[in-house]
Amino acid sequence: MSIEKETQNAIRHNGLQAAFNMKIQTIDLGHQPLFLAPMEDVTDPAFRLLCKRFGADLVYTEFVSADALIRSVKRTEQKLTILPQERPVAIQIYGRDVDTMVEAAKLVEQAQPDILDLNFGCPVKKVAGKGAGSGMLRDVPKLLEITREVVKAVNIPVTVKTRLGWDDSQKIIVDLAEQLQDCGIQALAIHGRTRAQMYTGEADWTLIGEVKNNPRMHIPIIGNGDVTTPERAKECFDKYGVDAVMIGRGSIGRPWIFEEVKHFLQTGEKMAPRAFEWQTSIIKEHVLRSIEWLNDERKGIVHSRRHLANAPAFKGIDNFKPMRIALLRAESKDELFQLIDDIPNQFTVQ
Repeated sequence: MSIEKETQNAIRHNGLQAAFNMKIQTIDLGHQPLFLAPMEDVTDPAFRLLCKRFGADLVYTEFVSADALIRSVKRTEQKLTILPQERPVAIQIYGRDVDTMVEAAKLVEQAQPDILDLNFGCPVKKVAGKGAGSGMLRDVPKLLEITREVVKAVNIPVTVKTRLGWDDSQKIIVDLAEQLQDCGIQALAIHGRTRAQMYTGEADWTLIGEVKNNPRMHIPIIGNGDVTTPERAKECFDKYGVDAVMIGRGSIGRPWIFEEVKHFLQTGEKMAPRAFEWQTSIIKEHVLRSIEWLNDERKGIVHSRRHLANAPAFKGIDNFKPMRIALLRAESKDELFQLIDDIPNQFTVQ
């Protein structure tokens, strides 16, 4: 064991691992980094660039179907588009067949991401029900074979994102983490739910902490699940010792959450609430970026609706339901932006 590794192990066991910057292979992600979780129909380049601007240290693409990629499906190939400003960036793939995943991994490598991530955590029926995503948790030997073969097939760092297990009776993550490490992955992200939970209930970080504090683990551990406030992010670093915190749904409609969390981690104080006009200016920018990305005004607006529905600027406004419906039905950017601009004239906003 190298002197550097011995020193890191000693510091970890003394509870001072946070003194080191987190690295995935040679990629330095800084101290207590924050990651944007991969989310289908959310983490396209338009949104990733906003999150990067507000402090996300690593961003992930939407997940990419290995089957669709090797069949050259245009929409899937489009997901491989990454921009220089968003680096470091990870491309995530999912599938259930070893050869298909290996071939897809090689295609992804040609897109030159910084990291290739394997999705063994998606719980939705159309993925997990076919044996991919978190469905792989029911076939651990194949999951490990895919991981080993992908690691051997590419020269970029390979990471994994998964869940605690299939259900409450099969929370296998502690043993699985060691097995994945033995396959050669460079980092492991764990969502604190089982597949059976989907996105319901509360994320359980206890086993994430157990993986992190396992003395046999030496790769970075990334915690994910229900991080929606700066206080919760700090608690996850402090209580569970994770190397990084991944934020998913808490960023939808609120890409500046990364800035809020970083400010709190560095100062112990919360940022002053953002003015309504400032928040809506970011919303408009995101809509414009989506239109540009998709090269279609209506598609860009439709693609932005999930963010509009979750935007904190519009929460807590009395009698706002009819306006919310109108915002989500807008068909053009002029119509949408006019509705947004009229809100302070019609409602009391924060």
